[in-house]
Amino acid sequence: MKVIKLRAGKERSLHKRHPWVFEGSIAKGSGDAGETVRMESHEGEFLAWGACSPASQIRVRAWSFEQAERIDAAFFARRIERAIAFRQRLAIDSDAVRLIHGEADGLPGLIVDRYGDTLCAQFLFAGVERWKPVIADALLAASGCVRLYERSDASVRDREGLGAVSGWLRLPAGDGGATAVAIREHGWQLTLDVAEGHKTGYYLDQRENRHLFAQWVRRFGCRRVFNGYSYTGGFTVAALAGGAEQVVSVDSSAPALVRATAHVALNGFDAARHEALDADVNATLRRFTQEGRRFDAIVLDPPKFAPSAAHAERAARAYKDINRLALVLLEPGGLLLTFSCSGGVSAELFHKIVAGAGLDAGADGYLLQRLEAAPDHPTTITFPEGEYLKGLAIVKA
Repeated sequence: MKVIKLRAGKERSLHKRHPWVFEGSIAKGSGDAGETVRMESHEGEFLAWGACSPASQIRVRAWSFEQAERIDAAFFARRIERAIAFRQRLAIDSDAVRLIHGEADGLPGLIVDRYGDTLCAQFLFAGVERWKPVIADALLAASGCVRLYERSDASVRDREGLGAVSGWLRLPAGDGGATAVAIREHGWQLTLDVAEGHKTGYYLDQRENRHLFAQWVRRFGCRRVFNGYSYTGGFTVAALAGGAEQVVSVDSSAPALVRATAHVALNGFDAARHEALDADVNATLRRFTQEGRRFDAIVLDPPKFAPSAAHAERAARAYKDINRLALVLLEPGGLLLTFSCSGGVSAELFHKIVAGAGLDAGADGYLLQRLEAAPDHPTTITFPEGEYLKGLAIVKA
């Protein structure tokens, strides 16, 4: 077993069970990509078992802080079984659930979503890449699913020295390998393609927020709804289910809008109640402002503007601009759901950005609720960095 010794004083984060060890914390030692290593303090005290990433600034990610634990096939089976058991206790009203959420489930770099009988997984770190066949078998055994598609095509793999990989990892004999999947969410029917959609095909982290939105649209009587960065129309379906008379879905992806329009029909809503615009959201908000259009509810769920804290200032300007425009377009008493999935923007900073947007728009609002990812995307107390999605539900004063 190779040993990695930390610099004096750098063991504090591991004592607090934080799973990351950065390159600058290491005094000596290394390992091959994904190799299990023993991490020790400068004085030789055992700290954790981890997997090495020689190409990454995060040089080691911890598997376990228990010295007696062995990192083997049984270890991965236990972690996966524990994660799935937790999701079962949540009693989620959907057959689409996140089963493994990386560090929060003690499996750094592994993301697994379940869509019916199909699993879609991302192996984003050298450690889980090395154990991929073992993990694949354990996932199918614990979940009862029969199909496993891999979507390890995220850019973060470049920082691990890993190339993009996509395709079926496990497929039963005689299965044609169709990648289109139908799912159920809160009584709504939705579809996705695990081979072509964003991430693993769909944004399950917004599941509970979509449900809340449908309830609020009905409660506040929102007739005209704007869904910005709509993707395949999850919030659009929610708005129509809540009784909205007209929903405008705006996204820069034509294929996503085609699926959004199909979702409107699939759930039995009149096509005349939905308008799909293949356009830039910021430009559309500006155009609608000039045209004098107004909305009773607006959703802003943009892509990641700030992948790290270094990009926060530039991202803050982008978030402020779209929220300012949204607050101008929103009728008094209207509802704004605004989100940031940028890890480099904290919840506190995001609130300040939206408050600044309100000042520039000459608008105030009541904070109805702070929003976060669905509970099957957990954040642990030892790894606060896992809290990436933050949102605000605001009623314009």
